[in-house]
Amino acid sequence: MLFAYTYVPHQMERMHRFINFIVYQIWCRAPKAGAFSLDLFDANPPLKEVMTSFAYGDTQAGDRFYTQVQAIYQSFSGLPRCEIAQFKRWHQGNNNLEDVCANSPRVHRARYADIALSHPKLSDQLAVFFKGLYSDSLLNLAALRDKIGDIANHYQAFVKRNKGDKCPFCGISDLLGEYHSKRDAYDHYLPKAIYPFNSINFRNLVPACHHCNSSYKTSKDPTYPPKDPAGATTRRKVFFPFAKAHSGIDIKVTLPHVNLEKMTPAEVALSFGPAGSAEQIETWKDVYGIEERYRAKLLGVDGKAWLVEVLDEWRWNEQSAGAEGKAPEKYLQDVSRHTQRSPYANSNFLKDSFLQGCKAVGLFDTVDQVVASA
Repeated sequence: MLFAYTYVPHQMERMHRFINFIVYQIWCRAPKAGAFSLDLFDANPPLKEVMTSFAYGDTQAGDRFYTQVQAIYQSFSGLPRCEIAQFKRWHQGNNNLEDVCANSPRVHRARYADIALSHPKLSDQLAVFFKGLYSDSLLNLAALRDKIGDIANHYQAFVKRNKGDKCPFCGISDLLGEYHSKRDAYDHYLPKAIYPFNSINFRNLVPACHHCNSSYKTSKDPTYPPKDPAGATTRRKVFFPFAKAHSGIDIKVTLPHVNLEKMTPAEVALSFGPAGSAEQIETWKDVYGIEERYRAKLLGVDGKAWLVEVLDEWRWNEQSAGAEGKAPEKYLQDVSRHTQRSPYANSNFLKDSFLQGCKAVGLFDTVDQVVASA
């Protein structure tokens, strides 16, 4: 992840607090609380109003929510104290996103597959419930929306605070911003298809560009690498999207020769730093197809256009005896300066690294050489 988001508090967080109440105060107390009824929600009047509306209303999504809460309550009612305690730890762990991303041994997280080992029916019930929470059919119900606001308003507040209009997961694709009437999708960083309890936690919901969200990450669990040939799985560190301290990523491009037309993506070497974030960087590259996408950009239209810019400036500089245009050294200095100020505008961070790689391989030694390569 090239840069971290700033977390934006919003009324929508109330939905997550409603779910926390249901987990801790309703389900986890089921063994001693008796039969399920609306009286169980007395300690949370706003949620009780929602549940009452769902219980006596005629909306399909509201009825489904109420029925599922009740069914899971009944499944919890037969659990012993030790298993209730385990579910509490799982709920807490899955919502401690920062420690999950850091692969902290303190975190007791759980996937549906983990729960299914001892509670297959309850795992299925939780999966249906939590996968359905993040849906327009539920969140747009008037009884609920009046309490929590709406997702479009959250997105507008989010992009106004997180200016830049670039996807932080790749840095090369735009995000729809505050001046658009539409919005990009939120990605469930820990996929809701794999993890219960956090599908409406806005620290697990991050705007991402279409390519990052739908073409590359899809439903991958970033905290687990693909299985090795032996079928073993190990956890790994991943960037936390809302980290307060993010050191950024350094990128170096190394080219094998000066003939770009005959260069293949595999020949373009990309190195990333800093070393202190090596594991997170490897995860990021794997999940979002970073090396493939960056190489494609460097050898495609954009990379060639960057070279043509250098060539044109150089020609004008020589033809005008220095009165117009820029020599390569001066042009690259300006690109580096623009990159320091606005690294992600116009993919400056890649442009700068690419042109430095071109310089290192000798591509700017003579005008004729640049002409032959561009």
